[in-house]
Amino acid sequence: MLEDAWVPLLITLKVASLSTILVAVLGIVISYILARREFRGKWIADILVTLPLVLPPTVTGYLLVLLLGKNGIIGQLLYDMTGFAVLFTWQAAVIAAFVVSLPLMVKTTAAAISGVDRELEYAAYTLGHSELETILFVTLPLAKKGILAGLVLSFARAVGEFGATLMVAGNIPGQTNTMSLSIYTAFQSGNDALANILVATLVLVSLLAMGLTAKLVDRWGV
Repeated sequence: MLEDAWVPLLITLKVASLSTILVAVLGIVISYILARREFRGKWIADILVTLPLVLPPTVTGYLLVLLLGKNGIIGQLLYDMTGFAVLFTWQAAVIAAFVVSLPLMVKTTAAAISGVDRELEYAAYTLGHSELETILFVTLPLAKKGILAGLVLSFARAVGEFGATLMVAGNIPGQTNTMSLSIYTAFQSGNDALANILVATLVLVSLLAMGLTAKLVDRWGV
């Protein structure tokens, strides 16, 4: 029974960690653009990024199926180029977790970047620093509270993701059966003992993540 809990935990941590890495990189880029750039259709971009936050996860999952399936725009292109079908793989689970957690990262990080005093950035420019240097050494360090909050929220959202993952990755034992999916399966099959172990493990992981975050906050002085 412990193995039945251990495998979903490893899958969940892998999916959530990879998703959070993607969110950290792309989320910061998107957040900076939305916070510091003015361009035509900006409000549309903002809506598209936020949409997974308000849509039911199953709807988000269905839209991902349309995009990533063999007949979808992205899925067909990828399949024609590599022969790799994304749906019902752990990679699909990562994509689902990334899509549903990205809005949390963007909203908190964009707000934090918007709160950084522009005069400090202008001062960096006058000292000869490029925009990239200013972003890396001035803007992002001053916005680290929002960035850290976004990463924690995104990781937590990825760990608990259910609906979109089920739609695009399925519930394949040993491959895509994350903790949330395994809890649902155990409950549906009447295996209350396994469900209790899975729930307790997931709660413990969440508590450890929050504790680690608190330690980082104290150490970084944010």
